[in-house]
Amino acid sequence: MNLINRIDANTISTRIKQLGQAGAITLQEGVFPIVSRWIEKSNLKKLTIDMDSTVSGVYGSQEGSAKGYNPAKKGQRSYHNLLCFASDIKLVLNSWFRDGSAYTSNGACAFMKQTLAVLPKSIKKVFVRCDSGFFDGKLFDLLEQRGHDYLVKVKLKNLYTLLKTQQWEAVDEKTSQTSFDYQCNGWKKSRKLKAVRILVEYQYVKMFEAVTKVPVYDYYCYCSNIEAFSGVELHRLYKKRGESENWIEQAKNQLLASKTLTQSFHANDILWQLSILAYNISVMMRYETNLKFWHQEHKTFREWFIELPGKVIDSGRQIKLKMYENYYHKANWLEVDEKISLMTA
Repeated sequence: MNLINRIDANTISTRIKQLGQAGAITLQEGVFPIVSRWIEKSNLKKLTIDMDSTVSGVYGSQEGSAKGYNPAKKGQRSYHNLLCFASDIKLVLNSWFRDGSAYTSNGACAFMKQTLAVLPKSIKKVFVRCDSGFFDGKLFDLLEQRGHDYLVKVKLKNLYTLLKTQQWEAVDEKTSQTSFDYQCNGWKKSRKLKAVRILVEYQYVKMFEAVTKVPVYDYYCYCSNIEAFSGVELHRLYKKRGESENWIEQAKNQLLASKTLTQSFHANDILWQLSILAYNISVMMRYETNLKFWHQEHKTFREWFIELPGKVIDSGRQIKLKMYENYYHKANWLEVDEKISLMTA
């Protein structure tokens, strides 16, 4: 890169801005084969994909930021990015850095097509799980055509009224379930919706001088092509997607995804992708330790194995790390180093 002086923040920022849109696309396309090899190495034949969006607020007028969906700080300018995880191994399969005005499901079909193309041939079956922002008939059509399963929370304006009119089957004292066919406007066909209602409490309502005991329910409704699963089973399966939200927070807060920003949209895209790549490298390093350190968050892993007390010595054409003799995690560090050396050999 013809650098003469020392590298500082301004130099890095300038060079990243010069890469522009072409650089952002090249980086993403360069990472896809790496992700594919990691998945293939896991020896999985089936894969669970959790797709989600995340809002990253900004405190300025960065290019591409806009006032849009932002439940935490309404009216704040932000970016609204798409991600999907290979949930079986916590890996980010794909991510799009998006304009803050983008609706959750904008480009969802194109994003899913690109994600499926990343998967190695060893993956024969995919199960896609999404929140109500991806309740989209075109996405369902795509997954059905490819022979994949999906589970998406239902989003309808009249959903509460629709569910109240259904016939419910009791599962236990507090839980009931139901299923019915429904076709939204623009859908090519109707699909089976399955719902669960859970008794929360009883309220006493006065009607015509009489006090009536009225049950209060929480309702949950899902669209899925997994016919064998009941509404209760789908509800249990859907709740497992909450783990992906924790992984998103790790990428954002522990790897500073969308925290380091410039005025350039494409430079911010590159910085976002680099943070996601760092997250994935951390995941795969832990995965290669035979799951010994699998449950540690990135912050913990970094504190144990990266930010360790030591000195780098460059002598005799060799670079060595001289570690503090009594470092508490020294044995674990040496074990991880050995496994990673075997992985990269």
